[in-house]
Amino acid sequence: MGTNEGRLGITQKVKVWGAAFAIGLSLIAGTSASAEPNEHKSKKPAFEFGLIPDIQYCDCDASGTRFYRDSVSKLKDAAAILNQHKLSFTVQTGDIIDRNLESFDTILPIYNQVEGPKYHVLGNHDFPVTTDKVVDILDMPNQYYDFAKKGWRFIVLDTNDLSLYANAPGSAKYQQAEEMYNQLKTSGTKNAQVWNGGVGSDQMNWLHNVLQKSANKEEKVVVIGHMPIYPANEHNAWNDAALMKELESAGNVVAYFNGHNHAGNYAEKNGIKYVNFQGMVETADSTAFSVIRAYKDRLEIDGYGREPDRVLKVNPMEERDGKHEVTQSQDKNHGQRDND
Repeated sequence: MGTNEGRLGITQKVKVWGAAFAIGLSLIAGTSASAEPNEHKSKKPAFEFGLIPDIQYCDCDASGTRFYRDSVSKLKDAAAILNQHKLSFTVQTGDIIDRNLESFDTILPIYNQVEGPKYHVLGNHDFPVTTDKVVDILDMPNQYYDFAKKGWRFIVLDTNDLSLYANAPGSAKYQQAEEMYNQLKTSGTKNAQVWNGGVGSDQMNWLHNVLQKSANKEEKVVVIGHMPIYPANEHNAWNDAALMKELESAGNVVAYFNGHNHAGNYAEKNGIKYVNFQGMVETADSTAFSVIRAYKDRLEIDGYGREPDRVLKVNPMEERDGKHEVTQSQDKNHGQRDND
C-alpha cells in the first residue's frame, strides 16, 4: 500500500465526522462503545498512544486475504501518520512477522520509525526461535511486563506462554502446553487450536499481584495480549475463562486489547471492554491501526483504515458487580480463520 492509503484514511475520517455532526450528536448516544468520537472533544486527553495490530510481514506471496509484503508500505504510512501526533508511546499487539527469522531485520527498522517509546506484545507468528531469543531480538524487558502513564496501568501479557510453538519440545512448558491442549481437544472446546496458547501459573500469579497493587493505587488498567479472551471464539487463549476471572476480580480493569483474530471483534462484560483490533496484514488496499486517547472517564479509539472508531467509557467501581447486560459485535470479516 502506498501513501495514498494514508491520505485516503484521513479524508474518509473527515467526511465521516462531518456527516455525524450534520445529523446531530444524538445518534451516538446510548452505547459505551460508540462508533463516533465522544461529545467532550473540547477537553484534552491526558495522553494518547498508538496501536498497530498483526503487521505479520513476510517476503512471501499473498495468501488469501493476507498481503505480507504490503505490510512494509502499510507500516511506513502508519508511522508517518502516527508521527503527526504527540504520542506517549506505541504498542504493536503481536505477529510483527509471519514466519521467517530474517523478517525481523526488515520490519523492525520500519516500526522504529514511529517516534517515542515503543512496546511489543508477543504473537504466535513471532517464534521462528524460542521465547527467550525473541525477547532478546525485540529488546523486551520480559515476555510479560507492565508500565504506567498518568494514572493508567498497562499490563502486557504473553498468551503464548504455554504453547506448542514458543517452547522447546520436551521442556516443562511444552509438556504443560501439551496437557492443556489435549484436555481442551478432548472436551471439544472451539479454541483448542495448535496456533493458540495459554498463560502459565507463574505469569498468572504475577498478573494477580500487579492488578492488586494497581487497585491499591486506584489506577485504571488496560490489559494487552495477542489473543482474545472474550467473547468465545476459536482464536481465544486456551485459559480465557481464568484470565477473565482474574481481570474481573481486580475491579479496575477498563479494557482488554488484542489482535490475532484479523476480522476484529468487540464485546463488553462486567464493565470490561474487550476490543479485538483488525489485522494490518489483511487486504491489498486497506490498512488498520489506531490512535487511542486516554481521558479520566473514557478511552477514545481513533481508528484508521478498516478499524472503527470507538468510545470506551470507564464504569464506576460500584457498577462492576457482574449484573451488566453483555453486548458484543463481530466486525466485518476480512481475515482468514486458520493460523492467525
